Amino acid sequence: MMKVLKKIGRIIGIILASILGFLALLCIITLCWGAVQHSVGTVSEALPSTPSDFVPAVRLVLFTDTHNENDNVADAIDTAYRLFDEDKTYKGVDAFFCLGDFSSVGEEGAYQAYADTLAAHVRKQTPCITIHGNHEFKDPAYVQYFQKHFGYEPDTVTEINGFSCIAFSGERSLTEWTFTPKSLKWLSQSIEDAEKKAGDKPIFVFQHPHPWGTVYGSSVWGNPQINVVLNGHTNIVDFSGHSHFPMNDPRSINQASYTAVGCGTLHRFELDKNGVVNQHPENCDEAAQMCIVEADNDGSVRIRGYDLLSDSYFCDYYTDNVNDKAAFPYTYKNMKAHDKAPVFPKKMQAAARKNDTGEWLLTFTEAVAAPGYIVHEYDLQIKDEAGKTVWQNNIVNDYYTLTDGDTATVNLGADALEEGKSYTLTIRAESAYHLYSEKSAEIPFAAEK
Repeated sequence: MMKVLKKIGRIIGIILASILGFLALLCIITLCWGAVQHSVGTVSEALPSTPSDFVPAVRLVLFTDTHNENDNVADAIDTAYRLFDEDKTYKGVDAFFCLGDFSSVGEEGAYQAYADTLAAHVRKQTPCITIHGNHEFKDPAYVQYFQKHFGYEPDTVTEINGFSCIAFSGERSLTEWTFTPKSLKWLSQSIEDAEKKAGDKPIFVFQHPHPWGTVYGSSVWGNPQINVVLNGHTNIVDFSGHSHFPMNDPRSINQASYTAVGCGTLHRFELDKNGVVNQHPENCDEAAQMCIVEADNDGSVRIRGYDLLSDSYFCDYYTDNVNDKAAFPYTYKNMKAHDKAPVFPKKMQAAARKNDTGEWLLTFTEAVAAPGYIVHEYDLQIKDEAGKTVWQNNIVNDYYTLTDGDTATVNLGADALEEGKSYTLTIRAESAYHLYSEKSAEIPFAAEK
């Protein structure tokens, strides 16, 4: 019996050692890949702006991760037509693309509801291409449902005004987050075929997961199989979703090897805090972002983010020539070089009062980020009259809600403060590229009744 137990113990030890070894190797690969991503490219004098004489030859509108929020799908389509029906530079929308996860668990009813929404809002002359996400892969009949309700293959290449648009659903492999070699071969061959006729035009690729280690959120919600196929194809402009990470974080565009863009979500944001993902702070369900893509025949590409809730643009990225890798402006290195540490106004204010459920809401004057950048996190410390720290935490800033105000609000919980007592608040702000503000002076406030 003892020999059997010892043998089982050795087997368990070998398994645990193998798991730890794999995790260690994964960490090493992640660190090495991150170092490469952060070091490539050159630092320019300034980030580009879209020239006034830029005239697109194609316009695509993208949305992703709708998760049965079909009212948001309808809003995105209707808004795009409203924005561009009478656009003075270039009229109209040439195509819509949905980057997957239009369902919850891949149920056929979700296909029908989504398809009904498209039929009611997309004009007959406008192509609308949808791909599978991992949530569609949850139902084994995903291919049959797709063909029945959409009438085309999940993997498809569509020519839009002479631009190759490669929509890659892929086939589920061992898990809902991996693809079969056969489907990846299709993607690779489609890219090669598109390059033969692209000339100076960009090649657009659409798939659900981010290429791993590229845009914001891709270190966890990315797929390294995609990297293997896309790397080395400079003129690719790749669009993805899956992470639900906000598009208005400047790290949602990356040009280390090609152009990769994370397109936000139409259903509940996710973020990270101190590098830990799966953060869903307050108001994260106020998510309705779409992506607008324009390009000309000479390799110029303009990418804008649009927020449906505030009815406003929130980012505008322009690349003069996607064929010239050496001049890519949106590398991590160049984007960080133009970021600046957030700055607090000289006159800071704070206040605290209880909400209807008895929780303390702290409000304070926000830090100011560099133009086009964000304050990603705040480190807060509250002390009582005796100088004792009564509450301290690192919180994610609500930059994703695009509020116009200059005041942040934090829920401290029910027991953090005592009514009628005085406190002081100290804050430090952090940018997307981990640049830190000076700590604010101690800001006095009272816990109001």
